[in-house]
Amino acid sequence: MLRVEDIDRPRVVGGAEARQLDDLRWLGLDWDEGPDVGGPSTPYRQSERGDRYEAALETLDRSGLLYRCDCSRAEIARVASAPHPGEEGPRYPGTCRDLGMAERAWKRPPALRLRVPAGEVVVEDRLQGVVRQDVAAAVGDFVLRRGDGVFAYQLAVVVDDLAMGITEVVRGADLLSSTPRQVLLAELLGGTPPRYAHVPLVLDADGERLAKRGGGVTLREQRSAGVTPGRLVDALARLLGLRPASSASAMIPHVDPGVLAGALAGRATVRLPAGFPRAPR
Repeated sequence: MLRVEDIDRPRVVGGAEARQLDDLRWLGLDWDEGPDVGGPSTPYRQSERGDRYEAALETLDRSGLLYRCDCSRAEIARVASAPHPGEEGPRYPGTCRDLGMAERAWKRPPALRLRVPAGEVVVEDRLQGVVRQDVAAAVGDFVLRRGDGVFAYQLAVVVDDLAMGITEVVRGADLLSSTPRQVLLAELLGGTPPRYAHVPLVLDADGERLAKRGGGVTLREQRSAGVTPGRLVDALARLLGLRPASSASAMIPHVDPGVLAGALAGRATVRLPAGFPRAPR
């Protein structure tokens, strides 16, 4: 199943979806369901699934788990007592928590926050081991819908995973810190969260994280430089400790979770090997 996570429409680049689907097919990947082929879980673009996210918010609201908040980031930073080093800045101090959903004179359009219950969330990650986090203490009450009406990714991805029957999630280790929030949300919505495996980030020969601004990273740049799908797939297979493969379909029978776990478990990063195909900068 291919899902387009374009929930933050102001940041979506025109034509990006079509280019990405074309690049994935060039690499030899295909899918049974998606925005271009349809399927029972349609629509496959998050920007078209707002009614599902609204329904989830209503479910949480009926349980008394939502409240409105018009605090700015600057205001939160000034009063937060426990700075959180994650992707969302300082821990929210709960300024609006006791004000609930009641209307009042807003300083700015209010966001909707989750009233996070106290207690430890446990994630048994297949590669990173057991992760424990008291979300209330570490992150605080996090936003589920911004003041401009944009649904938070944390909400959208959980609702979609539950609705689409996703059972396995494999993604970068940089997203591990958000996983306890997603597990908590899934459980509060009455669902069973997927199983997770957070793979190491790939670093270049200089130890820097691969990024678009570094050049030569995207599939489109690889294609333009003359790198063939077979060469790229073979290099990726070797990086993962798998048997050499000339195509994505040829790799499938040889994917062994045990081998992957042995090669990647507990690691936050891996280095590109010498000779890994890279487009010139």
